Amino acid sequence: MAFVPRLGHFILRYLERIRPMQVPAVRRQATAMYPPDLSQDRFFVLELPDSGLVHFTLRGDSGDSADRRALARRDPRLETFLLAPGRSYSLCVPIAPGSGHRGRIRAARLYHHLLHQLSQDPFHKCQLQSLLSYSPNSPPGGTEKGIILWDPQDCLQIQRALEGLLVACEAPRPHLGMFDADHSGLLWQSLWELPGGIGAESHKLRVVPTAEPLLHPVVPDLPISVVFPNLEETRKVFEECTSLIPEAQEILNLVDKCPKNVQKGKFPVIVIEGLDATGKTTVTHEVAKALNAIFLKSPPPCVSQWRKIFDNEPTIIRRAYYSLGNYIIASEIAKSSTQAPVIIDRYWHSTAAYAIATEISGLPHYLPPVHHPVYQWPEDLLKPDIVLLLTVNPEARIQRIQGRGMHKTKEETELEINKLFREKVETAYQRMENPGCHIVDANPDREEVIQTVLDVIKKNCTSL
Repeated sequence: MAFVPRLGHFILRYLERIRPMQVPAVRRQATAMYPPDLSQDRFFVLELPDSGLVHFTLRGDSGDSADRRALARRDPRLETFLLAPGRSYSLCVPIAPGSGHRGRIRAARLYHHLLHQLSQDPFHKCQLQSLLSYSPNSPPGGTEKGIILWDPQDCLQIQRALEGLLVACEAPRPHLGMFDADHSGLLWQSLWELPGGIGAESHKLRVVPTAEPLLHPVVPDLPISVVFPNLEETRKVFEECTSLIPEAQEILNLVDKCPKNVQKGKFPVIVIEGLDATGKTTVTHEVAKALNAIFLKSPPPCVSQWRKIFDNEPTIIRRAYYSLGNYIIASEIAKSSTQAPVIIDRYWHSTAAYAIATEISGLPHYLPPVHHPVYQWPEDLLKPDIVLLLTVNPEARIQRIQGRGMHKTKEETELEINKLFREKVETAYQRMENPGCHIVDANPDREEVIQTVLDVIKKNCTSL
């Protein structure tokens, strides 16, 4: 996507003042740079403020009667949001075709950077909404992230600041667009692409509502972007990060020292999962004492020293970090379970549940359906005997977080303020299979919760 006539006119006047002889060349370049097939293969998903999703594509007017009927379709939800008083802009971060994990990582880091920039002045009064761009007929991995920015004041300062963001980006740069209504009230988007490109009126495209797909468009991308099915796929991401994040190579070196496809010993392996501040750490320590078990935590200390670094990276890198931590801890689990029962504070289920909830925009019903392969345990990761999921009501969880006085990750902060995100994480947890989660109510007193956990473990682990 790209930018717009109104901003284009301001820039033209500026260019005519400082370098008048170059303006015609700029106009010709804009025509050549405009992607004519963009409207033919790209669809868009906008998350509205109420977390509902609306779907649309961009079309030109070919004169065909069928196209004319398509162009006449309208969605009042789209029009209400994009034509609210002020000005709405779109910004999409492209993934270079055929660039694989390197392109996805580059796009993810650029999107991460843009979100940070758009939280600063002069954008602090603007509202941001999630936008996705995808091609239904393309292989997985091509979904592009974007942003709808609503400026309630339609301020020239915002237009110039957006231009500055694009100029500062290396190619392939984000695409920007501005939304307008024509005399009949139909919604259009004007496109603009830097460097030097100015969208002319003839490059306007009609915003055409489309049907909701059977699956959220991000779902096919999950196994190669955040919920990795095996160690090989996870490594591919981190190998592309070594030139960007030096600590990535340190973690890969640790992975290489671990034996592959390890098996557990004769003693049971027990995982305790749950949202932050549900009492996992306390319960796991106490249960470990009661069972004379070995206590482990994922990610293990050898990689958790870099946790803050990777928690500040985009989801694809952050989830690869936690996934590799699972494979490293698996070698410790294999060794320890030959000596005693093993209790683990978090393992693969948390890595997957948070990844799915973060990537799937909208309401919880947009999550992958029950029994989807994304909920299956990785084929080459040591599997526990039982997984327990501790749950507490939101009020109790928030009180516990506030009482800890500890540094909160972005996901912990999101859990505090975003009820829907919390619901998506919990739903994803509950849909995990092979093994699934045994749900334990962690609202009662600590002693009662510990006893409940012990009862569930002894019932399902006959070797104890």
